[in-house]
Amino acid sequence: MSRLAMAQAADYADAMRLILALMLVFAGPVAAAPATNPLAELVAGRDARAPQLSGVVGVVASRSRILRSEAHGMADIAASRPLMPDSRIRVASISKLVVAIAVWRLIEQGRIDPDADVSAVLGWPLRHPAHPDTPVTMRQLLSHTSGIVDGPGYGFALEERLQDQLTPQHWGPGAPGGRFEYANLNYGIIASVMEAATGERFDRLMTRLVLAPLKIDAGYNWQGASDAAVARAAVLYRKGRDETAWNSAGPWLPQVDDLHGQRSACPVRSTTGTLRSNAGCDLAAYKPGSNGTIFSPQGGLRISIPDLARIGQLLLRGGKIAGVRLLKPATVKAMFTPVWQAGGAVPGDDYHGQMLCYGAGPQCLSGRTGASDQPVPNAHWWGHLGEAYGLLAGLWIDQKNARVYAYALTGTSADPTAYPRVTSAFNSAEDIIIAELARP
Repeated sequence: MSRLAMAQAADYADAMRLILALMLVFAGPVAAAPATNPLAELVAGRDARAPQLSGVVGVVASRSRILRSEAHGMADIAASRPLMPDSRIRVASISKLVVAIAVWRLIEQGRIDPDADVSAVLGWPLRHPAHPDTPVTMRQLLSHTSGIVDGPGYGFALEERLQDQLTPQHWGPGAPGGRFEYANLNYGIIASVMEAATGERFDRLMTRLVLAPLKIDAGYNWQGASDAAVARAAVLYRKGRDETAWNSAGPWLPQVDDLHGQRSACPVRSTTGTLRSNAGCDLAAYKPGSNGTIFSPQGGLRISIPDLARIGQLLLRGGKIAGVRLLKPATVKAMFTPVWQAGGAVPGDDYHGQMLCYGAGPQCLSGRTGASDQPVPNAHWWGHLGEAYGLLAGLWIDQKNARVYAYALTGTSADPTAYPRVTSAFNSAEDIIIAELARP
């Protein structure tokens, strides 16, 4: 059977299961009431394996449609606004996967060579001080094998140039290509290369290359997102002022996107601008290519979880969805090819056991029995984790079962790392959420 026929058969099976479910509904109950929803239990604080959550959204999709979409908890506690599937959420490092799609579109167009020295595009030498003769390539930046580390920081101000902010402490012990170390700064450099190659600002590139063709109302640091999307912002919470001061008995404290329906006057970090004042925040004067970190390419995407699942469907379907082709099948295959794997020839940091496999943009789960990156058995999935400001999130593409799983929890009442692991090295709430979404 051809791959197309197999995909059509899977979609037909999904349709028949849906019809059967509707028949059972109209025929009346024939079995015991369903078990309590584990996602709702997490928000209610009734699962002792994990901290209470302020909110959670979960989505399951096949190749052609959304199979399950639900939300529990609050998007804005002070305003008594419930969390909804279409709430826009800062999905942290899943943003990197979406950036990678745009990069690979530019590679297909011949604007970027994945294995050439990016210095030629940047217009200044990007070099490891201990390895000045070794070039840094886009494939290395995408896969965190460039030698770059976050060191003193990975986000710089509008008025600063990236090349002036890089220090010897931003380079790790390995030569480019010789070590894996997950670093947000790789994607700030990637955004700068994208801008230099096209002459366009990163936020506009992301809208043109990915979000607009897929009819997704979203944006990095809210740029490109509509006012209606801003009004649906989900606040990220912790019970504590930050990750160093937890108080599970205290109130939920906003961490990010407590916008009250109004977008920030200055959407980027500025030495003179603030979140409530745009004094000196002159984006019109910004020179594309000089500092791609300003729009938070590593983690600043605000998007709904169903729309995030749509991006997963795009990759599951080989780069085309609803008649729109963004990537060639061969390009998706290149993205879904490991560049680094734990235990291989190239050493690396496995990020507390959560990263054992990484491609040219997406993270991959190893699928190995007993491995630390297995939230469900035999999970050889592609996608990415996200973690920041109380949020934990994931987008995973299960090619074997033709499924996409997307989720975000918007706040935790206690340090999630303090809870015993449930199945994998992921935080316990994530294991519980993923197991529920992947349940047959």
